[in-house]
Amino acid sequence: MVNQGGSSRVLIFSQREIFSKALFRAPHFEFENMICQLDDAEILAPTLDLANVRHTIVKRLAYHIPVALNPGIPQIRIKKEYDLFLAICGSPRDLLMLNAVSDWTATCKTSMCLIDELWVKQIPNYRHFLQILKRFDVVMLYYSNSVKPVHDLIGRKCVFLPPGVDTLLFCPYPQSAQRTVDVWSLGRRSENTHRRLLKMVAENGLFYLHDSIAGDQAINLMEHRALLAHLAKRSRYFIVNPGLIDRPETRGDQIEIGNRYFEGAASGLIMVGELPKNGEFERLFDWPDAVMHLPYDSSNIDTIINELDQEPERQEKIRRTSVIQALLRHDWVYRWEAILKLAGMEPLPAVLERKDRLHKVAESLS
Repeated sequence: MVNQGGSSRVLIFSQREIFSKALFRAPHFEFENMICQLDDAEILAPTLDLANVRHTIVKRLAYHIPVALNPGIPQIRIKKEYDLFLAICGSPRDLLMLNAVSDWTATCKTSMCLIDELWVKQIPNYRHFLQILKRFDVVMLYYSNSVKPVHDLIGRKCVFLPPGVDTLLFCPYPQSAQRTVDVWSLGRRSENTHRRLLKMVAENGLFYLHDSIAGDQAINLMEHRALLAHLAKRSRYFIVNPGLIDRPETRGDQIEIGNRYFEGAASGLIMVGELPKNGEFERLFDWPDAVMHLPYDSSNIDTIINELDQEPERQEKIRRTSVIQALLRHDWVYRWEAILKLAGMEPLPAVLERKDRLHKVAESLS
């Protein structure tokens, strides 16, 4: 529940108690934790009653009728005043949770919503959910190509906000742990590329780390996040591809940048995979060799790896450049700064302190 005392200026509506083990939400909660470190913020994280019954029924109904339903969250009344109300959602379905919160416009000067996954092709199915966004002053989307269609639907200010990462958690320096994992593939993958890598395992003894079981939950999300960072800092090559690259029936022809690109850069991995050519990627990852281009479902990954393995100096340059760029551009602090600017709020000293620390680490690597 909300702490009614104190003088916090930011209230974050979080899904962390409802989806406490969902892997894809780990970066959301990492961002929320970072905001609390950088600002005077509180987290409002309600729980869900009868999650397996009422939530499922209401979610299905909401596809067909106007959304004015509570999915099972005890009613929440915000009695304290805040400068900013920020809701972080994984998908439009999460918006239904907000019906449990009394009108935040009466207690919060500005309201903003951040949505991770929203494909243009899905907008008609989510049209009732998206009506809730009309209650916000600003809507931020991780998917750049979805910004205009959502704006056209709800008539509110919509902007693109790229994902970020805790770059200090993922930064491989100054410890520079030995990179004993040759190639790491996490999540969705091309079977052609996968089979070629397995062939390299059999023929050359390649240490290829890949998913061998299916699952979308963790025992503890923040422990999972830390483990992911440790593995990244100990791997050499990282397979990356745009979001839902293997599911055109969901994404259509939309190309979007996933979290893996930011995590790969921050940890100094040599990223190998498809370039998300959507205008924003070229702006956000504009340094040489940010990603070694490998068309999706290609089987010649061995050629790229064998060639780069002959150029250790080039490898080190790629790693350092990527880490430096991530420290200077893709840490969560820069995303929070962008949100504060949209809200017309000044950053607190902790923002400047973290930026100064990031710049000092980057300078030490130059």
